[in-house]
Amino acid sequence: MALQLRSLVRSNGELELSLHDDPMPEPQAHEVVIRVEASPMNPSDLGLLFGAADMSTAVASGTADRPVVTATVPERARASMAARLDQSMPVGNEGAGVVVKAGSSPAAQALLGKTVAAIGGAMYSQYRAVPVAMCLELPAGTTPAEGASCFVNPLTSLGMVETMKREGHKALVHTAAASNLGQMLNKICQRDGIDLVNIVRKPEQEALLRSIGAKYVCNASSPDFLEQLTDALVATGATLAFDATGGGKLAGQILGCMEAALNRTAKEYSRYGSTTHKQVYIYGGLDRSPTEFVRNFGMAWGMGGWLLFPFLQKLGDEGTQRLRSRVVAELKTTFASHYTREVSLVEALQLDAIGVYGKQATGEKFLLNPNKGLAG
Repeated sequence: MALQLRSLVRSNGELELSLHDDPMPEPQAHEVVIRVEASPMNPSDLGLLFGAADMSTAVASGTADRPVVTATVPERARASMAARLDQSMPVGNEGAGVVVKAGSSPAAQALLGKTVAAIGGAMYSQYRAVPVAMCLELPAGTTPAEGASCFVNPLTSLGMVETMKREGHKALVHTAAASNLGQMLNKICQRDGIDLVNIVRKPEQEALLRSIGAKYVCNASSPDFLEQLTDALVATGATLAFDATGGGKLAGQILGCMEAALNRTAKEYSRYGSTTHKQVYIYGGLDRSPTEFVRNFGMAWGMGGWLLFPFLQKLGDEGTQRLRSRVVAELKTTFASHYTREVSLVEALQLDAIGVYGKQATGEKFLLNPNKGLAG
């Protein structure tokens, strides 16, 4: 049997997190079975894990080896959960481990015994069958923990740079910039000679980014934040931003500062504002409040959503493989991830652990090892 973490939102508005015993998976011809030893707890994973539940209402029950956590989804948020009601859903976008079974195809057999990273969902499981095409063989000497975050954050950060180039911008703005993803984006931009404006909320986050070479770091909690940001935008010419917060006023403030920066160098006045297109892509929801903005940025602007997998579909197989090859080549440098704690499946359902990783705070990223403390 293979233990798996599941998330269930009931039609009565109750979230239930629990562990399930599933049959040991058997690979199809073009599949491999991975003994998962590392899987990151990314914001996208926590979004599925917790749904729209208010985790301050969480209650623990069950047994020591089969804990259960329940919490309440507020009435106002239940409509957004309609598509997943009463479905027990496995969690975990990506992870890494050792291939213990392989299908009959040569490509699958070639991975038997190898350490691989994989993407394909349900990675918060002891064992997971995935197609070979969704696997990435890790270089010799790479541990599962080092390869656990090979896909989502590295490809997202590379995808941001690709989007910048494809849409004709020359520099970037990034919020929640001290995250693992933000640190990767800084390293990419420094290697590739791209100016990056980082937005953080705390002095220690600013110090962290400057310690890895970031030149432009703006603290959103500073009284002169908007002036700091406008100055950085004048210096870099950035007209594209990726916002991980989603809610609140930040996305609108970025557009407003972009407009102010462009107007500083404008040769003539236009009642419709700058003709240079300014774009903010929201790719996360760290702030669940409504997105608010004041239209003080002219008429040449856009605000929309950006997700990794639809972008990779646009990029195509060849472009995606190019990005994946770079991730492998720079896995222990540009794309190295850092975690504060490794937890087992049982430990992931302890209320004290949920209270830490559930905050999605910078510097408190957890790594889940589904086989920690389990025979297998």
